[in-house]
Amino acid sequence: MVQRYLSLPNERQSKLSVLLFTIGVSFFVWVCCYAGILVYATYYGCDPMSLGRIKSDDQILPLFVMETVGHLKGIPGLFIAGVFGAALSSLSVVLNSTAQVFLEDFVKGCMRITLTERTAKLVVKSVVLVLGTVALGFLYVVEHMGGVLAMASSLSAIAASTTCGIFTLGMVVPWANTYGAVAGGIAGVIASGLVSFGSQFVSAAKLVVPRKLPVFVNDSCFDKYGIDRNVTIAEPSYPDESSIFPLFRLSFMWITPVGVCTVLIVGIIVSFITGKTNLSYLDPELISPVAQWILPKEAQAYAGSAVRRMRHRVLLEGEKMIGDVQIISISRIDTPAFRNRSPTEAF
Repeated sequence: MVQRYLSLPNERQSKLSVLLFTIGVSFFVWVCCYAGILVYATYYGCDPMSLGRIKSDDQILPLFVMETVGHLKGIPGLFIAGVFGAALSSLSVVLNSTAQVFLEDFVKGCMRITLTERTAKLVVKSVVLVLGTVALGFLYVVEHMGGVLAMASSLSAIAASTTCGIFTLGMVVPWANTYGAVAGGIAGVIASGLVSFGSQFVSAAKLVVPRKLPVFVNDSCFDKYGIDRNVTIAEPSYPDESSIFPLFRLSFMWITPVGVCTVLIVGIIVSFITGKTNLSYLDPELISPVAQWILPKEAQAYAGSAVRRMRHRVLLEGEKMIGDVQIISISRIDTPAFRNRSPTEAF
């Protein structure tokens, strides 16, 4: 999302996009909550899982759609198309963004490798291909793990918690340095990944079973759905979890806070050990307003210096690129094959 905000021409449009994004996400969450209330009201007293009508919690919404509007032609297909369309659009955005970040931040940023346009396209396409293959491979893993929501939230929390932790460290902790950010990011990935994969493993092995609210089945449900009254409704059983590592028993909702706290704690400690940033020479615009009170008065003299340095760097890179193009053009012109061409063929 940050790359999208930075791609806009001015700050006003960036703020407007954040506002529209917030409104859209809020409306989406409201629709999801409303759908959950409708499902609960429909199957209150007639739990589909207890009656054996579905085998997973993820099947309850498709069941609700088929039983409420399944008689209308085209509506079930429209529902499936919406689900696949939303999944594919989200997946394409993630693949493209990750590939671009890999190219700009790792290949060009960390490794300082200058690539031609053709090579850069090849690298981006290769990264997308690898990530797509990994995503397809996870299809065979999903069926042996918990629900789709829990698994997707657990995996996305690894990246989300680390990213949020690093940004929070940089914006709120003025004395944080590069070493602290890198060490905190690595520690955050390890901590959140340990909790995420560990909880998924114990869940797949049925060593930990999520607690569910009590449900019941009315006598009218058997006639309503044509189910034999002799069917046995099994009571939920929960294994002894006292021997399981406490972090593996956490809900997937706690993975993000664990990762963020790990990044902040490790990042601050490593920053102090390796030499904290001198606050007197720090640009106040790099720090969130809620933490600018920490900065000394001398730092106000450097307000806006980071932006000026960045613009100067971009200008130098642009001039270097223009110079490289001119050198390539001159070397291309100064060849026997080019000199022997007619004016029309040469250009």
